[in-house]
Amino acid sequence: MTSIVNLGVRLPDFLSKKELKQALKELVQQEGKILKDLSLVFTDDDYLLEVNKQYLNHDYFTDVITFDYSTFPEVSGDVMVSLDRVQDNAAALKQSYKLEFYRVVFHGVLHLCGYKDKTKEDERIMREKEDFYLGALVSRETNES
Repeated sequence: MTSIVNLGVRLPDFLSKKELKQALKELVQQEGKILKDLSLVFTDDDYLLEVNKQYLNHDYFTDVITFDYSTFPEVSGDVMVSLDRVQDNAAALKQSYKLEFYRVVFHGVLHLCGYKDKTKEDERIMREKEDFYLGALVSRETNES
């Protein structure tokens, strides 16, 4: 089951919860796993900064934090996303907000599927996976806007 929560933020107008849930289910299935319990928590920079400090001892803003409760082959966890950071990153990268939004959400779920991003090679693989699922699961209009 996938739940979507907004903590103090307005969800993007383009977001279809039903379509996002379906896309994440397909992503997990294509990775050869079973989607069990997934919580997507959308919030702002200040809230995610506090989570980052409290649970990870990191004192900086981030776009996504993933808490993994998975037991192979089931995928379970919390993916927390700062919509402030996603918007800022989209502008800095000259990407659409929609594309960056989906990239960050997919990134968090890919962590739950076992992908890491601590080394250059891990980053390369993660980016390839993000790009693949953006192409496969997000509409052409989103990719081009």
